[in-house]
Formats: sequence, C-alpha cells, structure tokens
Amino acid sequence: MPSPYREIFTPPGTLSFSAAGLIGRLPLAMMGIGVVTMISELTGRYGLAGALSATLALSAAVIGPQISRLVDRYGQARVLRPATFVSLAAVTALLLAAKFEAPDWTLFLCAALVGFVPSLGSMIRSRWAEVYRLDRRRLHTAYSFESVVDEICFIFGPIISIGLSTVWFPEAGPLLAGVFLAIGTFWLTAQHATEPVPHPREDHTGGSALRSPGLQVLMATFVATGAVFGSVDVVTVAFAEHEGAKEAASLVLAVYAAGSCLAGVVFGLVHFKGPAAKRWLLGVCAMGVSMIPLLLVGNLLFLAVALFVAGLSIAPTMITTMALVEQHVPRAKLTEGMTWTSTGLAVGIALGSSAAGWVIDAAGADRAYVVPAIAGGVAVLIGFLGYRRLTRPVPLRGGPDGYDGIDDGTDGGTERPEGVRDNVA
Repeated sequence: MPSPYREIFTPPGTLSFSAAGLIGRLPLAMMGIGVVTMISELTGRYGLAGALSATLALSAAVIGPQISRLVDRYGQARVLRPATFVSLAAVTALLLAAKFEAPDWTLFLCAALVGFVPSLGSMIRSRWAEVYRLDRRRLHTAYSFESVVDEICFIFGPIISIGLSTVWFPEAGPLLAGVFLAIGTFWLTAQHATEPVPHPREDHTGGSALRSPGLQVLMATFVATGAVFGSVDVVTVAFAEHEGAKEAASLVLAVYAAGSCLAGVVFGLVHFKGPAAKRWLLGVCAMGVSMIPLLLVGNLLFLAVALFVAGLSIAPTMITTMALVEQHVPRAKLTEGMTWTSTGLAVGIALGSSAAGWVIDAAGADRAYVVPAIAGGVAVLIGFLGYRRLTRPVPLRGGPDGYDGIDDGTDGGTERPEGVRDNVA
C-alpha cells in the first residue's frame, strides 16, 4: 500500500479490527443480492425477490440506528453479540422457508428480523475516530481506506453470492453471508483494546443524533443514493438474464464497485483544504449525472463501461459524508450518526430494489434503468436544497448540546464561529 495507508496501521490493533470489519461487511454486499438471486432461481418472481430485498434493507434501517445508539451507551461487545445472534437465527429461518416453499408472509417475517444485523462499517469508523481523534489528516486517510474496503466487499460479495447461488444451490449465497457476519462480528467484539469507551447516560441528552439539521440532509440524500444502488443491482441481474448471461451480472456489478474502489484509493492520498460540503455536493451531482448513460445501454459490455464510470463518484462522496457527519454530530452519538447515513442508504435500497422489481415485471429489464436515473436526479435535487445546512457553523461538542464538530481546516467545511478556539484537550 502507499505510505499514507501504511501509516494509519501503526497503532496496535488497527489492522486486526479493520480486517474483522472487512469480513463482517461482506454480508452487506451479499445478502440482498443473494436473496434476489435465490428467489429468482427458486420461483422466477422478480417482484417477490425485490420486495424481500427491500424488506431486508428497511428492517436494517429501522433497527440499525437503535442498535448503534445502544452501542454508544453500553459498548460494542455488549450490544453487537446478542443482536448478531437474532440476525443469524432469522437468516437461517429465511433460507429454510425459501427452500421448503413456505407461504410468502413467512419469508417477509424472517427478512424483517434479519435487520438486527449491526452496522459494522459504523463500528469500524468509530474505532478509527477514537484512534485518530486529534489527527484529522490520518483520520481522512483511514476513512478513505474503509471506503475502499466497502468497495472491495461490493466487488467480491456479489460475485461470491450470485456465483454460489447459481452454480451450487440457490440458498448458498445468503448462507455464506451469514457465516461471514458471525466471523466478523465476534472477531471484532473480542478486540477490547480499541473499542471506543461507552458514553454515560448524561452524555445522551437532547434526543437522537438525527436532530442535527446537517445529518438530516445527509440521510435524505442517501435515501435517494441508496435507491440508485438498490435498483442498479436488481436491474443488472435481470438485464444479464435478458441477455442470456445471468452469471455475468456479478462481474458487471464488480466493475461498478471497482470504479469506486479506484477513486477511493486516489481520494485518500489527497488531503483537501476548503469546505467539505462543496466536494460532497459535487460528488452527488456527478453520481446523479452518471446514471443517464444507463438509459442507453444495449449490451453487457456497454453496461460494464457505463457502471465503471458511474462508480468513480461513489467512494469520494461516501468519504466526504463521513467527514461531514463528524462535524454535525456529538462525539457521544457518533456511531449512531454514522449509522443514520447507512439507514438512509438502506431505505433507499429498499425503495430502489422494489421499484426496479416492479418495473422489470411490468416493462422488462431493458427499460428498468429509468429507476436509478430518476433516483440520481432526486439525490441531486435534495443535495442542492439542503446544501446551506451543511455549511452552517457547528457549536463545540463541549458546549450545551455536547458538540465539538469544528473543522480544523484540513478536511472540513464549516467556519469557526467568531471567538471560538480549538479545544484539543
């Protein structure tokens, strides 16, 4: 790895918790698309497959922030282990219900309980924030690295999940996703030295982290962004089947993630000055515009090229989002705040995958890329409407509301209020 990436692993335990996070995050890329593939293989019903994938995402969106709020208060180990047990039991029940052709309502019930899966990406980033809370430059590099890890998961996760479900047996992809979840979570929670210290109850006054106006903008934009991701996944699987090469869907989606991975690596090597909010809005606009060529797709090769270009805007936007979350959320609620962005994505994935499934069934896969194109346009609109909220000064975390999200000038976007000095104690 380039020197800046090697440097972030100097503190003991950082490599170990990041590796655990990589394994534990593979299910994020495997479960939804694995369920789509499994159901389409067993029943041929893309509408049902998309609805189940949406249920998975929505349940994670509802339950995930509550789990992260408990993590901020009681610690990762005490909360993540029982939550993971519930999620794994639900995954097992879902696979059995699908295999033995149980009624549809049982599939939805099991999918809803899978939502107890913890947001390991937020857990890992909160550990990095604890390690480098006084070193913004290395924290930017660490966030960039974790975004690259996310994309590695989305490169290999769909390949593994779709490949196993189509070549071995339909339930194989989601089954292995559950195994990865168990390994990653229990390996991570066994590492106590780098676990962020829980914050006492009195630090959690003022309600949810979502009360932050800036976080509300980020989450709303990520709902539309998630709709892009969810619809692209479902439509790509259907389009590949339409072209007579369903197994190629995983490779096409891997190219999409590869574009983001490449951009994330480069982005992490550059340390920006000036407002992060401007970079974020530029990234959202680029992501929205990149969906337009998909409307002209005519074959899998053109689709792969278009998705690679579209992927170039993803990781930089995600990295900048994490920087903005830190500026707009109290440290005592940082894990919850990061999880709300994941929640926005999950809600969007649910909406996008459901809409894509309905359009595929009604009009065919070759016309369904209109769904991510519309979702990208909505993301751009929300970004412009909420931009001013992201540029407003944020009080110190040591103030009445517990905020200290002032930018240090290396990767931020808010100006210091007049007369306020940095608190580095």
